[in-house]
Amino acid sequence: MPTKVVYSTSATATGGRDGHSKTHDGALDVNLAVPTEMGGPGGGVNPEQLFATGYAACFLGALKFYAGQKKVKVPDDAKVTVSVGIGPREDTGFGLDVKIKVDLPGVDKDVAEDLIAGGHKVCPYSHATSGTLSITPELA
Repeated sequence: MPTKVVYSTSATATGGRDGHSKTHDGALDVNLAVPTEMGGPGGGVNPEQLFATGYAACFLGALKFYAGQKKVKVPDDAKVTVSVGIGPREDTGFGLDVKIKVDLPGVDKDVAEDLIAGGHKVCPYSHATSGTLSITPELA
């Protein structure tokens, strides 16, 4: 838990995976659709895409924050790709499979690995999934 909340938002979903989701301020307003791989029609956004998008942006922001503390310049063309899979768990329900690949063009391998590890330590998404998902970010 944060010691002080500096930003908060909310979203409301209706209809579940084949419905609609919207943030309270209307900045994000999407129709949801079950992917064809899960027996749905596809053609819309799904929760895994939203999670991957948010995690990728948050992770790159955290990596830049950590790099700033270390006085290291992150290249403007740095990229973070988060892949999110979903499937049944052995015990109950469903689980996620998350992989993170980081591309830091022109950054020395040792420095890049330190930035990735540091970003993972400060990223709120990484904190939120700690203990529930096994995620090891790696160089692309």
